Amino acid sequence: MKKITFEVCVDTIKGAIDAVNNGADRLELCDALGIGGTTPSAGFMKSASKLGVPVYAMIRPRGGDFIFNSEDMDVMLHDIDRCRHYGMTGIVIGMSFENGALDTEKLKKLITNANGMGVTLHRVFDVTPDTSEALEQAISLGIERILTSGQSETALGGAFKIKSIIDAAADRISIMPCSKINPRSLKDLFNIFKVSEIHSSCRTLVSSPYTVNAPSMAPGDDFSRHITDPVKVKAITNYLKNLDD
Repeated sequence: MKKITFEVCVDTIKGAIDAVNNGADRLELCDALGIGGTTPSAGFMKSASKLGVPVYAMIRPRGGDFIFNSEDMDVMLHDIDRCRHYGMTGIVIGMSFENGALDTEKLKKLITNANGMGVTLHRVFDVTPDTSEALEQAISLGIERILTSGQSETALGGAFKIKSIIDAAADRISIMPCSKINPRSLKDLFNIFKVSEIHSSCRTLVSSPYTVNAPSMAPGDDFSRHITDPVKVKAITNYLKNLDD
């Protein structure tokens, strides 16, 4: 069986290191994964570029929807220049109109500016009203891959939709499943479709030491955070390796 590329989405340099050390083939860098991911810092990109695997950076100036104005575009174009400067392999982008359809003109501007870097279309694809149209638009734009959960909360929930997208793509573009990816879900997913790459954040919620050592300084849950869990990364790596053997 052909090797499946395992991409891990990370929002800290420690998470990036842990992901690579436990088998990640490629990284997607983000800030603020708790709101779906925004553009990572320059320092994060610079450090991650030294880890020996391909690195893609999210280009998204804020959380929320994917409807961006001209000022947002200026920010994103500058951030793409910064990605090139810090040696990113590619970028992760997506933007839409108010009805969810892809804003192909703005996407084209970003892709043109990213000349020489790869391009992933993120889960803006999952809000499009017509995935067949969006698929053909992505192919026409020269995008490498589409990240999708099949317009469902999880990849498993959208598995048959993902399969229909894979079938329609007919190897013209990579379809990369995401959302709640783990060995158990992969087993079920791979009974429905075959892909060449998968995506997971492998996150685990951890409490802050403040909560234990100085509870009066840590009201509520303000200091808990998600980390890239090396155990989860390794579990997926091992599962995929067993498929190869």
